[in-house]
Formats: sequence, C-alpha cells, structure tokens
Amino acid sequence: MPSVINRDNLASLLIRERETYKLRNPQSLSLYHSASNLFGGVPLTWMNKWSGGFPLYLDTAHGNRITDVDGNTYVDFALGDTASMAGHSPDASMKAIVHRMVDQGGLTTMLPTADAQWVGAELTRRFGVPLWSFTLSATDANRWAIRLARLATGKSKILVFAWCYHGSVDETFAVPDHDGKATARPGNVAPPVPLDTTTRVVEFNDLEAVERELAHGDVAAILTEPAMTNIGIVLPEPGFLAGLRALATKYGALLMIDETHTFSAGPGGMTLRDGLQPDMFVIGKSIGAGIPSGAYGFTHDVARAINSHQEADLIDVGGVGGTLAGNSLSMAAMRATLGEVLTEQAFEHMITLCDRYTEQVRALLEKYDVPWSISQVGARAEYRFVSPAPTTGTAAMLAGDDELDEFMHLFMCNRGILMTPFHNMALMCPNTSVEDVDLHAELFELALQELTRTL
Repeated sequence: MPSVINRDNLASLLIRERETYKLRNPQSLSLYHSASNLFGGVPLTWMNKWSGGFPLYLDTAHGNRITDVDGNTYVDFALGDTASMAGHSPDASMKAIVHRMVDQGGLTTMLPTADAQWVGAELTRRFGVPLWSFTLSATDANRWAIRLARLATGKSKILVFAWCYHGSVDETFAVPDHDGKATARPGNVAPPVPLDTTTRVVEFNDLEAVERELAHGDVAAILTEPAMTNIGIVLPEPGFLAGLRALATKYGALLMIDETHTFSAGPGGMTLRDGLQPDMFVIGKSIGAGIPSGAYGFTHDVARAINSHQEADLIDVGGVGGTLAGNSLSMAAMRATLGEVLTEQAFEHMITLCDRYTEQVRALLEKYDVPWSISQVGARAEYRFVSPAPTTGTAAMLAGDDELDEFMHLFMCNRGILMTPFHNMALMCPNTSVEDVDLHAELFELALQELTRTL
C-alpha cells in the first residue's frame, strides 16, 4: 500500500524548516522588510512565490551556483525558470556582451547589426522556420505573433489549452467553463474583455475538443507548447501533436508553437526532435543568457498572407514591435549563446544528467512507495504529488499541494539547493555536474524519509 503523508508530521516539519530559513537568511529578511517603496516588497510580484515568507536576495551567480547576501551558496536547478539555461554569466556570452557594450557601444540605435542575420539563420537551422523578427521577451513574441496570425487568416480567436503558459498574454489566461466556453482563469488580473471574445480553450491531449472548437471557423491560430510546463510538465500523448498539425491545416488555422521552456528538449527543441511543422514559432528567455531576448518566426506562406494586407501598417504604428526590440546588445548575446554555449554538445551533457536525475527520483519514489510521479523534457524534469502523471492542465493543477511544495522547496533550500519557486522543476545547464545531481538525490531521499516516518 502506498505511503501516506501524515499531515500532522508535515505541519511540524514545515515549522522547523521555516524557522531554519529565517535563521539562515537574516540579511535577505531585513532587505525584504525594508523595501517599502516596492509594490509587494519585491521588484516583480511573482518573487513572493519563494517559500519561507520572503525571497533570498542575490549577491553573485556564476555557472550553476548562486550566492545570496547572507553568504549562502546554492546549487541552482531553478536557473531563472529557464532564462539561465545557458548557466549564469557564461564566458562566451559575457565576452560578446562586454565587447558590444564597451568596445563597440551603441546598445540602442534603431539600426540593425550583422548579428541579427546570423541569429535568424541559426534559428532557421534549428527550428526550420525561415523568417524571423525579434523582441525582448517571449511574452512580446507571442503577443505580436498573435496579431500577425489574425492578420494573415482574417480570423479573430486563438485556441489555447487550459492552464497553459505563454507569458502575460491576455488571450491565454483562459479555462473552459462547464459549457466549454472560455472564461478567465482563477486569479486572472483584470482581463480587458470577456475571454470568450478572444479565445477558445480546451484540455491538452484532447483532439476531439480541438476539432470541435476549430469547427466554428473563427480560430486564427492554435497556440501551444509541445509539452505543457508551467503547471508541471504535461507530456503530449502519442499522436497529439501530429493531430494538431492536421487539424490546423484542415480548418485553416495556423499552428503556433512556443518553445520558450521546451527548448530544453535539445538544440532544436521538440520541434526538431519530434519533427513538428509549425506555421509560427516563439522562443525567448534562455537564448540571450540573461539579456532580455525573444524571437518569433513564420513560414513564407504566412509572410505572403501578411503582406497581402496593404492596409496594415507593419512599419510604423501598426502595433507590432518596440523601440528596444532587436537592439544590438540582445543580438550579440543571442549570437554568442546560440553559437558557443547552448550547442549540441552542451545539450548532450545536460540531457544525460537529467536522465540521471529523473531515474534517481523515480527509484526513490518506488523505494519509499510514495505515490508521486516525475516527467522529463530533455534537460528539464519535474515531479508531481500524484501518480500517474497528469495528462491535462486541469489535472496537473488539481495535483498541487501547497504544504508539500513549501516543505520540499525549504528542505532543499536550507541544505543548499534551489528549485524553481513556482513548482518542482529542475533544469540542467552546461555547468551542472554529476555531483550536483547526486546531491539532489541524497537530499530528496532524506526529505522522503522525513515525510514518510511514523509519528
């Protein structure tokens, strides 16, 4: 019979770990309490997701190590929630960034650089999409690509999947109500219009529901990650992604794939690995090694459809682009990161380590008979407090357990490992070592011992 987590024991463990966290981090706690001029006490409100009641304050970070202002050093498996998948301050990227800033200058001039052409060609080589434009984030890339999808197709709505994540794009914070109509996701901040005005939404892995919604004839694009990631990893079932491609073609919608997180699958993400055929493609975060960067691409067919609308002002006030997008610093960072850091050899190393991580976690769950599960996308893995692993976003959301989340994060943090604050994702980078992965396994087993012991 599977082990049952004793909630009284868990409550006692949480009290202990919270107190340890406060004692280890007095400078972070003091800085947090003194930040009266910051909304929520932090630069961005999601930083309050860190367990323990306050976030750690950064001092230095290199490779896969972070040191906080209290002098505590951590093995970092969070890696900026993918933004630092190349590692913190990789040498090749930093050299290119400093050269652009110090030697060449001109960080924002509204002039193109040759780096942009190199990056566009490299993105085409990796993902197979021929035409590219640049942004400062994947959120921007999604937002602008959606506008162009509507222009290209003449249709108004976007089809997304319940509990998906594509940044802070208004159209994507939707879940289906009891009638299948798109409604605002719980906690959505001030949606500008009712979500069913802009969005159709179904569950991931449900091709029948996808076809039902596409049959209305008003969907410009299906926007999806190849595997859901921000609600916990939800893997596509066999045939699902191929089915999306076929249904998009059948109903005249574009297939828009967002690989901002699933880039962890390999040098060309799941798109290259699994032979996907997107009409539009979005990526961001990790490709600039921490410098704000994003990109979206599309096929020649989509470009022809866009360019057929002479009334659309794509050059000036049409609402696509921003003054800082495509700036010389971002382009230099992307060129160095893609060319010298996130290489095929780096991904081979990262994925091998993540295979080891996943097998260690799975073996320990079996050893202690804990009914959790773990899923993996290349260099990225995540365990959930349910077994078998969820196959829809809603099921993944319902598998959440705030107390277990906080305990696992604090237990790891208090012993020198950082996990992603939003969930239990671990990501490998080129600097991650076998010893780092084995340390996690050692601590993970200690945590399971504590959780499953009898009071």
